[in-house]
Amino acid sequence: MSATETAYRLDVEGRGIAVRALAGGTPGIFWLGGFKSDMTGTKAERLAVLAAARGNAFVRFDYSGHGASGGAFEEGTISRWLEEALAVFAQATEGEQVVVGSSMGGWLALLLARTLAARGETRLKALVLVAPAPDFTEALMWARFPAEVQSEITVTGRFLKPTPYGDAPYVITRALIEDGRAHLILGAPFTVGCPVRILQGAQDEDVPWAHAMRLVTCLAEDDVVFSLVKDGDHRLSRPEDLERLAQVVSEFL
Repeated sequence: MSATETAYRLDVEGRGIAVRALAGGTPGIFWLGGFKSDMTGTKAERLAVLAAARGNAFVRFDYSGHGASGGAFEEGTISRWLEEALAVFAQATEGEQVVVGSSMGGWLALLLARTLAARGETRLKALVLVAPAPDFTEALMWARFPAEVQSEITVTGRFLKPTPYGDAPYVITRALIEDGRAHLILGAPFTVGCPVRILQGAQDEDVPWAHAMRLVTCLAEDDVVFSLVKDGDHRLSRPEDLERLAQVVSEFL
């Protein structure tokens, strides 16, 4: 943690959400991490350095069941994590914000933008989405699961999904899948009301680039730039990827 960051816990419906906030000017940067990720990853750390160097505020946090936050991962749903994102955004940020979402965080960033627009709030300077995974519970999980896995989830309420990102499998619950269906956004055009920049790896096996392109077609009225990194994977965390991310975010600072 940067020496100038403040760390604290925010109560969201009884869940202790770990937050780190760097004081600075606006627009601030608001970080939304990915599924089973935490706020100390390389992309978030690079943005912390960028914000400190430029004098901009930076806020990051861990969803419940992730990183330093309380709660059980198996109890997490898109609704719950969106509720936490909205709470941290409302209580920990001020003025215009550049919202940066990675993977699942890209979906949550879009849902956050849609919710704020419905409330008449106009604090979003831009969305910067890294390998965005809207609708991933349905399109990239459920639809890809063989019938026996779908049956296991339906009958037992959970499935242990192997992952290349750690030794322990991910617990995919029926609640996660079913709740995700209430937040699907790729079926029709919608507007977020601010510029959108998308960074996507062509070699991404978790979120294929064609999935991210579906999002582009839905954002018909917004200023959208889609950048395909020819040799990039899902994480886009190589030094050159991190510099590309910093450059894109800097466009709005």
